[in-house]
Amino acid sequence: MLNNDRIKNLFKNELDAYAHCDIPCGIYDPNDAIQAAKTVVRMTELMEGLDVSGGPSPSLANSMMRYVYAKEIHAKKAKDDVLVLWTDYFKPEHLEKYPDLHEKVWNACKLGSFVKVNVDLEKAKEFQAALEEIGEIFWETKK
Repeated sequence: MLNNDRIKNLFKNELDAYAHCDIPCGIYDPNDAIQAAKTVVRMTELMEGLDVSGGPSPSLANSMMRYVYAKEIHAKKAKDDVLVLWTDYFKPEHLEKYPDLHEKVWNACKLGSFVKVNVDLEKAKEFQAALEEIGEIFWETKK
């Protein structure tokens, strides 16, 4: 016999689900990836601009940790977002029109990995530019 406690127990377990999205939802937009890449650029600028002339300090360490954390999170987000476009949105007909699209996505993801583990403003800007170029292709396919 089911009583209130038994019914509650049926719904007791919580599961986390992470997706974008294999329904498919049809909602795609490269701007999130581009915005994340802009954050990578900005965090890199802030890291390179830290004044270390006074030696180590808790304040300096705190700032560096925050910048590194934000840079890595946003680099991963940008990569994840562009991979969703690549795997879920772009179709064979897009590759016919843009035969180098695979290489562009692959290179953008490689740059994303690079900027996660390095402090290199030029590469961060290249990462942003690569995502902007993929975004332009995306919007062209929507016409």
